[in-house]
Amino acid sequence: MSADREKSHDMSDSDIALLLADAADEVEIGIAPYESVLRGGRRRRARRWAVAAATALVLAGSSATLAVAGLPGGDGGQAATRPSVAADADPSRVVRTTLASGTDQGTRWRVLIDVWPAPRDERQAESQRSAMAKRGETPPDAHRASDLIGKVTYFVYRGYGARTTKVMENTVPESDAMTGTDLMSGSLPLQPDDKADVRLVIGYVARTAQRVNCVWTNETATVVGRARTGTGTDVQAIRRVEGSPYDWFVCLAPKGTQYKSAEVVE
Repeated sequence: MSADREKSHDMSDSDIALLLADAADEVEIGIAPYESVLRGGRRRRARRWAVAAATALVLAGSSATLAVAGLPGGDGGQAATRPSVAADADPSRVVRTTLASGTDQGTRWRVLIDVWPAPRDERQAESQRSAMAKRGETPPDAHRASDLIGKVTYFVYRGYGARTTKVMENTVPESDAMTGTDLMSGSLPLQPDDKADVRLVIGYVARTAQRVNCVWTNETATVVGRARTGTGTDVQAIRRVEGSPYDWFVCLAPKGTQYKSAEVVE
C-alpha cells in the first residue's frame, strides 16, 4: 500500500487500559502486555481493541450470567443469512456471524462478530441499549441512547476453547464505508494467555476487495479470497457480515511464525 493509504497506530499499555474502561462488569480488566497494531487506509478513526489476556469471558457451565448471554451459544442472536439489513430491522435484535474457526493444537478456536443495526429514533435506541446490556455489551462512545441513532455498533470476540475475549468494538455511522485498498486490522495472540505468539489477524475492508495478503515474519504469506457460497468458517476468507458497512477477514499465521503485515490486493 502507498504511504498515504497506510499508517500504523501504536497504542501504549495505558491507552489500551483506558479503552477497556467501558467493558462489562463481568470482564476482568488488565493492561495488555503487547502492542495492539491498527492498520488503516482512508478512514483513520481509532478503533477500540481490547486485547489483553485478562479480559477473558469464561464459560461457566450452565451459569446464566450476563457474560454467558453474550458468548457463543448464548441466546438473543440470530443467524446471519443475508448480506444487508432491511430498513425495518429490529435494532434490539443482534446479528451474530462466525468469521472464522479452526483447531489449534487440539483446541477449537473461533472469531465471532455481533452487529447491532442502527436505531431510527430514541425509543429504538433505548430498546437497543437495554438489549445490549442483557448480553453484557456496552456501546463505545454512546453516553446517551440518542448517540446510537443512525449508527451501527459491533463487537468482535476471539474464542479459544471455553474462553471468549472481546477484542474489538466500535459504533460507526450506518453510511460509513471503505473503498479501494482501504484496510483496518489488528493482530493478537490466538491463545488468550499467550504474551508473544501474535498469529491472529482480524480486520475489515471495502466490499469491493477481492483478496487480502497476510504476510508473516518468516516471509511466507496467506492469501485470503472472497468466501463463495457454501464456504465453511474453517476456510479463511473475506466475508460479508449482515449489518456491517464493511466486509471482514481473518488470517491465522502458521505455528512458529507471527504477523508482519496485511494489505488488500485488488
